[in-house]
Amino acid sequence: MLRLAFILIPAACALFPGASQALGDQPASERPNVLLLLVDDLKPALGCYGDPHARTPHLDKLATRGLRFELAFCNQAVCAPSRFTLMLGAHSTATGLYGLGNRLRHSHPRAVTMPQFFERHGYRTESMGKIFHIGHGNEGDPESFSVPHFHDKVIEYLDPASTEGGKLTREEAYFTNQQLNRIHSLPRGAAFEAPEARDEDYADGRVAAEAVKRLRAAKKRRNPFFMAVGFVRPHLPFSAPRKYWDQHDSSQLPLARDEDHPAGSPKIAHKRGGEIAMYSPVPRRNEDYPVELKRKLVHGYYASVSYMDAQIGKVIAELDRLDLARNTIIVVWGDHGFHLGDLGIWTKHTNYEQANRIPLLLVAPGVTRADTVTRQLAESVDLFPTLAELAGLPAPEVPQPLSGKSLVPVLKDPARRIRDHAFHCYPRKGGVIGRAIRTERYRMVEWKKPGAPAGTAQYELYDYRGHPVEQRNLAQEQGEVLARLKGILARYPEAVGR
Repeated sequence: MLRLAFILIPAACALFPGASQALGDQPASERPNVLLLLVDDLKPALGCYGDPHARTPHLDKLATRGLRFELAFCNQAVCAPSRFTLMLGAHSTATGLYGLGNRLRHSHPRAVTMPQFFERHGYRTESMGKIFHIGHGNEGDPESFSVPHFHDKVIEYLDPASTEGGKLTREEAYFTNQQLNRIHSLPRGAAFEAPEARDEDYADGRVAAEAVKRLRAAKKRRNPFFMAVGFVRPHLPFSAPRKYWDQHDSSQLPLARDEDHPAGSPKIAHKRGGEIAMYSPVPRRNEDYPVELKRKLVHGYYASVSYMDAQIGKVIAELDRLDLARNTIIVVWGDHGFHLGDLGIWTKHTNYEQANRIPLLLVAPGVTRADTVTRQLAESVDLFPTLAELAGLPAPEVPQPLSGKSLVPVLKDPARRIRDHAFHCYPRKGGVIGRAIRTERYRMVEWKKPGAPAGTAQYELYDYRGHPVEQRNLAQEQGEVLARLKGILARYPEAVGR
């Protein structure tokens, strides 16, 4: 459900008002705006990331205005926890917020989220679309924003045939908190549909239209805004207007080549089925998918990405038309990746590269240079301290444990390095948690119950030099590398239990 991208406007462009002053000196009315664009289930399947099959002209153009992070990672590859890490600046292993149904204020009633922090420093904070996860018993976090959240659908169909004639489907029920006690008695909805439709017939089009309205209203105000705009596609189902499907030739789109779990990997790390089996005509059991179905799913993903790209294009075009871009930090973030058939996995919910690597673009006028790229490893939790510093706010002091680092030194100089690894995790049944260390070349995963003896841990080690998909667990072969990464992990506190 959610990946990240930052884009910063080059130094030659107009600086933020007061940019030459010491941080925090400028009044609230002169501080930069923040436009936070969140995208669900977006892996780096974008033209600006070198994907030749993507049709994403608007995000590609946006990337040329600032800095693109080549090695950005979410902190947990599932919607709700990933968004908690972003908004709290804290790892799941520190908060215990690992699940879709976790309610922030039940566990951490005094937590201060990123938008709350900005509001306390004079910002009007607004949200629309998918920001916090709403569904699975979770109601989001209304306390985070100055005005009521503009909510819209995640699971949406226009064709009655997609829902057995208009019935409530399993995933619709989950995401609207309906009939949660009888989910599996409900019909499955279609995994994809491609009707002749307007952009606004689906939620992302309506969210883009609302964002345009909010930007026009913001132009008339004096106080700065922190505006979070969330797009749900390419989250399943792959529902997008026909014209976006027509941008792609399914016969030319890539199918996964590595469809087996990595050789020598522990069973606790594996996944089959899961979320995607809630959609028709996906096989209900763990069996091979017909090639035609694989092609349709890949086609639907790329079509959904193109549809989302067009909606972001509308928002950025209005920001430019209103002459707000010169004083607005723009962030594009994917909440997590998506396997799309790699390792035989079709969604997320793993500790592997395809589920955890995300796009992250940042545009910060007067700070970043145009069309720059960095290989600095970045995490979702880094955005809270980064945006606070860019806005000239004090370093966040909040009740929850902050895990992130400010990326501002990297925004100023993409060659700078502030850390040598990224951290993420994923929980499994039985209380086992996989904690991962990702360096520029390797990933190590430790699978262990919090507090259990070290000897009970199982390890994975992968080398990404020359291959983006895990093929063989090297933990028994490269002891020196494993020991070094274990040493990095040992600097982290033991994970909080679920």
